[in-house]
Amino acid sequence: MTGKLTVVGFGPGNIEDMTHRAYAAIRDADVVTGYTTYIDLLRPFFPGKDFKATGMTGEVERCRSAVRDAVSGLSVAMVSSGDAGIYGMAGIIYQLADEMGAEIEINVVPGVSAAFSAAALLGAPLVHDTALISLSDCLTPLDVIMKRVEHAGASDMIVALYNPRSSVRPDTLSDALSLLLRHRSAATPVGIVRNAGREGCAVKTTTLGEFDDSAVDMFCTIIIGNSQTYTSNGKMITPRGYDVGGCCR
Repeated sequence: MTGKLTVVGFGPGNIEDMTHRAYAAIRDADVVTGYTTYIDLLRPFFPGKDFKATGMTGEVERCRSAVRDAVSGLSVAMVSSGDAGIYGMAGIIYQLADEMGAEIEINVVPGVSAAFSAAALLGAPLVHDTALISLSDCLTPLDVIMKRVEHAGASDMIVALYNPRSSVRPDTLSDALSLLLRHRSAATPVGIVRNAGREGCAVKTTTLGEFDDSAVDMFCTIIIGNSQTYTSNGKMITPRGYDVGGCCR
């Protein structure tokens, strides 16, 4: 007998931003599997659920375990914060299911990604074309990451940076911002959101030239505007190009 595996993006971590589909998938699952921090966020909303939690760097075995549980006939929810298809577990679940020859039903439930929840707190910075880039080099070579940052800067796309800074790579963020400064003004608005949608949420706006990365960590999402982005009343706004009586900047 085979069960099903649902890869669930549950949003930033608060119940208000979790979709009905995500809530139902977790509620109805026989077992909920995920990174320890994510499981800790979900426990208060789903008391009594059978949770399986593993730490950082345990992604592959975590996903193998989820596939095996589904093959055994269980209904499994593999959870990721944000959206499961953006730096989440959706891709590796499909890869491992193919490798293991698992004949199971796999579904993906979308969620509110970190860039989107951060953008809503900042105003309207992502209204035009946007590049989402993770600065973590755990799975992607640093030179590849920096090439992507460089090209995103040259293209004048808005840039949302995930995993911006950690203790083992304290200079990666400043290097990335230096690349962006080659292509856009020092006055370009930048937004920093820490713990978007979670307890301790903090929002700040600054500029590319005045950016201070000393308080930035892995819980932050950074949004760098394009050449048209401006700030008004503390909010970042990127015009799409509509004619609104000359107020577009």
